[in-house]
Formats: sequence, C-alpha cells, structure tokens
Amino acid sequence: MDAAFTAEQEEIRRTLRELLLKRCGPDEVKAAVRTPAGWDGALWRQLAQQLGLPGLALPAAYGGVGCGPTELVLACEETGRVLLPSPLLAGAVLAAPLIADLGTPAQRNALLPGIAGGGLTAALAVPGAALASALGLVNSDTSGGSWAGGGRAGGIQARRTPDGWRLYGQADQVLDGHSAGLLLVAAHAGGYARSRTLLFLVREGVAGLARTRQTALDETRPQARLELRDVSAELLGADEDEGSGAVAAALTRLGATAGAALAAEAVGAADGAFARTVEYVGAREQFGRPIGSFQAVKHRLADLYVQIQAARSAAYYAAWAAGEPDGGPAVAAGSGPAVAGLALAQALEALRAVAGEAVQLHGGIGFTWEHEAHLYFKRAASDELLFGPVHGLRARAAERAGLFDEGKVAV
Repeated sequence: MDAAFTAEQEEIRRTLRELLLKRCGPDEVKAAVRTPAGWDGALWRQLAQQLGLPGLALPAAYGGVGCGPTELVLACEETGRVLLPSPLLAGAVLAAPLIADLGTPAQRNALLPGIAGGGLTAALAVPGAALASALGLVNSDTSGGSWAGGGRAGGIQARRTPDGWRLYGQADQVLDGHSAGLLLVAAHAGGYARSRTLLFLVREGVAGLARTRQTALDETRPQARLELRDVSAELLGADEDEGSGAVAAALTRLGATAGAALAAEAVGAADGAFARTVEYVGAREQFGRPIGSFQAVKHRLADLYVQIQAARSAAYYAAWAAGEPDGGPAVAAGSGPAVAGLALAQALEALRAVAGEAVQLHGGIGFTWEHEAHLYFKRAASDELLFGPVHGLRARAAERAGLFDEGKVAV
C-alpha cells in the first residue's frame, strides 16, 4: 500500500476545498437546506461542470472522470468538512455504482451520463432504516434480503404484469428521495415461496408515486417517505432469475466503497468542527488570557486531534482496500465491507466526540441551538442513526472475520 497521494489527487482535494470554503459557510448551509430541494442548485451545477464531482468515480465512457474510490473518498472528506448539502451521497456514492454494475448497456448509456453531468439526480430507496444492512455494514448478509422487509409483508412488493413491472409499498428515510429525478427501489418479487430482492428504476413523475419530505434531525441530509401505489417500474438489469444473487453481490461491493466514503465524510466533519473550536478557544479570553492556553483545554484538544487522525487513516485504508481486487493482498477476499465498517465505526466515534466537545468548549454560546456547532452535533447523531450503530458495525466486521465461530474463541 502506497500511503502517498498523487499530484492529481492532491489537486482534487485542494480545488474542492477552496471552492467550498468560499461558497459553503454556515449561513449558506442553513439557507440551502431550507430550499425545496434541500441543497443549492447553483453550487451543485458549478461542482458538476467545473470539477465533475458527480461523475468522479464513473467511467469516462459514460461521461465520468474515471477515478476510483480514493478520489471519491477525498472529495467526500471535503464535502463533509463544510457539511455540504448536496445529492452527492444519494446519487454518486449509492445509486450510480449500482446502475454501472447491474444495468444493461442501454440503461447505462441512458442514465449514467446524466448523473455524471449533474443534470440527473438519483436516490437509492430501501425499506425502513435498512440502508446499512442492505450494504452489508451491519446485521446479516445481503444475500437473504431480510433487510428488505420479508417477502410476505412489509417493504415494497413487485408484481410482473403483461405491461411490465408494478411496485407497491412504502420506504421511509430515503436520502434525497423527495427531489431525485430517478429512484432505484429495492423490492420483493416472486411471492413468498420464491421471494427475491431485485432493484427497479422508477422515474420522476410516474403515476402512483407520492413523495413527502420528512423532518430530519440533520437538515443537511434531506430524507423522504416514498409511497408507491401500483407504480410502473423497470427492472435494473436484464435477467430477473439471476437478479437476486447479482443484487446481493453488487450491494456487498457497494458497501466497501460507500462505507469508506461515509467514513471520510465523517472525518471531514470532525476536522471542520475541530478547526472551528481551535479558532474559538484561541480568541476567547478568560482571566486575561485565551482559554486555549489552559492546559486542561489543550489536553482535550490533543485527544480529539489523535482521534481524528486515527479515523482519517482508517478511512484512507478502507478506500485503498475498496479499490484493490478482492480487497488487496493484505485483505481477505470479500471483506471489503468489514474494513469499511470498522473505518466507519471509528469515524463516527470521532465525529461524536469532536461535536460534543465543540459544544462544550464554545461555552454558553455553544449551547444555543442556532450556533454552527450544532450543525456538526446533529450530523454526528444523525449519521449514527442512519449508518450505525457503532457497535453494530463492529459486530458485523467481527462476524465476517469469524471471531464468533465455534472453536475460534480464545480461552
């Protein structure tokens, strides 16, 4: 593993950071989340046209930049630093890789260029709060499809008719589901006896689709409830009989990349909150001197710095492992989601610790709900609810490693 970044990777990080620091301050973030879409459309178009951000990890043949997981992770770290509200996570990190992996040539040619150019936004819809389970980061494997609600009831059901596929059911907590132009919906097909989980494409404005933006703890991550009442849909891929196994494998591969990106985003948020806290304690005076000069404050900040750097190293390692065939020679085959899950657990812990200390060290003003420190605090709490819990991420990694197998427990 080469821990050094290339000149191109450093340029991606530097350019994105400079642009976001100019265009995405706390006031701009608060204004963007109150728009109908939940993000700044002008800024998103600039990121797409000037930097190619939505297509950073998509093949050049489909209008993408052709980079890999490492570049995507570096970009997510910078967007996390300023808590950028954008369709990047829902579209470029979650939905687009599945279309590139499972879609037919016609589907890829029709959809991926639009996503890469930023003109088409996409979202992945899974039932309930099962996103982390679907990606194989927590709970059981994706192969059984139990995360999708079961074939008898719950979740979303798919029925094949002479006119094509029809979907009915409900999905809550769909990231950017209220504004996405394309929905990638996980649904059960085949009835209870032959139930299997497949992915379907649902276009914006189709009859029978109701979308409601939910009130979320973290406004920078808009969520929606989707209600599908006999909605027309298109199967992602060509073969429904082999689709369930292919979907499980694709979700596992996606879990490795998405987990690394989420970890890096959390690290960026922790670093952003840390930098603001350091700046504040260096300027705020008490007893005639900056409070940052007190030894107790220095120790607390030093502990946070160590946590952030450790989490950053874990996220970078997860990005490298996701980009290597079978996880690389130092990583067991198929354990990419486990590596990503451990990195995500460490990053979420670091973000939670930094956000809490940021509120504390800002003193009385830090406890006011309107202060920017609470943007990071809400992100920390929301991320663990959406992608955790931390102990679940670690338990799943231990299960993948066989630590709970009989005969492997140390006595």
